[in-house]
Amino acid sequence: MDYTYDQIAKMIDHSLLQPTLSDLQLEAGCRLARRYNVASVCIKPYALRRCAELLAGSTVKASTTIGFPHGGHTTRVKEFEARQALDDGGQELDFVVNIGKVLSGDWSYVRADIAAVTAVTHERGEIVKIIFENCWLTDAHKIWLCEICGELGCDFVKTSTGYGEGGATNDDLRLMRRHSPPAVQVKAAGGVRTLDKLLEVRALGVARCGASKTAEMLDDCRRRLGLAPISAE
Repeated sequence: MDYTYDQIAKMIDHSLLQPTLSDLQLEAGCRLARRYNVASVCIKPYALRRCAELLAGSTVKASTTIGFPHGGHTTRVKEFEARQALDDGGQELDFVVNIGKVLSGDWSYVRADIAAVTAVTHERGEIVKIIFENCWLTDAHKIWLCEICGELGCDFVKTSTGYGEGGATNDDLRLMRRHSPPAVQVKAAGGVRTLDKLLEVRALGVARCGASKTAEMLDDCRRRLGLAPISAE
């Protein structure tokens, strides 16, 4: 095995975006992520401030979504969302491109939309991940988006929201890694539910994965490495 527990745990953005999650479930998810020492918790925007409080003093970052789930918000609204999230303690922002504008080929709009939120985020020294929603795009769209994100200095390109018609595929991950500069990392979302799948996408150059099966994957990782299980609360 060519990995440590921390290397695998720090690939995971624990996803708490399901529309039915209650406040108690969101808080429990933050505590779980902290116990397992993952990379971040990606939580619904209204719960971000509480998430940041629960994660304070840990190495787990608080994150949320911008323009979720279809990217149809105006750019000014996305900028406001980003500033609010940063004020609430957000350290990583997962931003959805305007899917309709991508499909329309309005690349000037798409570039300006991404640039605006990237600038707001980077001014505060935080990380922005650009969500494509690949299930609705052609390879040409994905390549253009990777190139734009590279030119703008975005931190991550991400396959999907997890709520479209499909999630991460190996072909898309290879394409995104191939067409993104080395400084831009790739995040997979949707369909990474087992440790074996996580290791598979890791081998393709993926740095992060959005996951809701965090405990199951990391419990398996600890078993394989011969480590003691994580204690429940």
